[in-house]
Amino acid sequence: MKQRKTKTFTILLVDDKAENLVSLEHMLEASNREILKADSGNEALKTVLRHDDIGLILLDVQMPDMDGYEVARLLQTNPKTKDISIIFVTAINKEEQYVMRGFEEGAVDYLSKPLDVNVTRAKVSVFEKLYRYQYELKEAMSEKEKVNKQLERFMYVVAHDLKSPLSGAIGLLALINEDERIQNAPDLSEYMKIVLGATNHLTEMITSMLDYTRQSDMEQTIEEVNVHELVTQLSKLLFPPANIHIETVGTLPQLDTNKLKLQQVFQNLISNAIKYNDKKDGIITIGGTDKGEFYEFYVKDNGPGVAKRDTDRIFKLFERLDNDGKGEGTGIGLNIFKLLVEEQGGKVWVDSQPGEGSTFYFLWRQRY
Repeated sequence: MKQRKTKTFTILLVDDKAENLVSLEHMLEASNREILKADSGNEALKTVLRHDDIGLILLDVQMPDMDGYEVARLLQTNPKTKDISIIFVTAINKEEQYVMRGFEEGAVDYLSKPLDVNVTRAKVSVFEKLYRYQYELKEAMSEKEKVNKQLERFMYVVAHDLKSPLSGAIGLLALINEDERIQNAPDLSEYMKIVLGATNHLTEMITSMLDYTRQSDMEQTIEEVNVHELVTQLSKLLFPPANIHIETVGTLPQLDTNKLKLQQVFQNLISNAIKYNDKKDGIITIGGTDKGEFYEFYVKDNGPGVAKRDTDRIFKLFERLDNDGKGEGTGIGLNIFKLLVEEQGGKVWVDSQPGEGSTFYFLWRQRY
């Protein structure tokens, strides 16, 4: 795996006295740091505009022509520079009113002259760590956005490729349903109604997936979703075998959310619980708890369970366990489940005992 290069932390030192700049530069020199210097407020503003990655400014308060307060105020009014951290460096005006003025103009800390070497280095190190954390967070969000786009493209290809053969199957089923032999057999006629209902529902889901991949997050429909009703309907349409019993504990909530996403989450979990259950009497239990901003849902089964060493691996793309020789599954479902949950700020985890079953948990935001 390619190792990510360490981000350079750029510090701008602003002071009208050259000896102070040299002293500060010597004090703060370190690997993966770049030190820039400016000997006036005007030069500081020009330097900031030439460099778009400055992480910290050490700004002398008392300078001719333009003092530190004015420089900070101008930086705060520019959207491109307003988030740069500023530490005021001052030998005077230590009274509370001047300190408060500095904070109002955009300073995040103060250093008093003569500078204490250890204190100065410690404070700058703190801001460097904060800068790196913010940078890593932005990188992670950018990577997440790329993964989401890949997922959307994958969903579109799958949904598009499924729609045509499914439409043909529905047409054939409709013709079979009109056959007199089917119409004259009440039990077969009822089965055909169930199959046609399920295939039509699947068509609607595929259409919704295609619509979803054509829209941005801001355009996706948020609606009031009766989760109890959604789970009940899904449990029927997934056609569990006679030995699998699906039950809901309590009454599940109504959420303002994207119905398709939540439906995909539950469908992945319930489908897996049905597919891999190895017990004579399979039991799948669905429930949840109100956690304030989020609702904590769970899908519990009494299937084969997952070894502790595999509880993180099962959520990775194309990772698939052996399941005692069962070759079913692609290793995509749980990865999609995880991405959909994390996309709206939630998280997923599993509690499992080999041979006894698994409980999959996820936090879903109650209001968008």
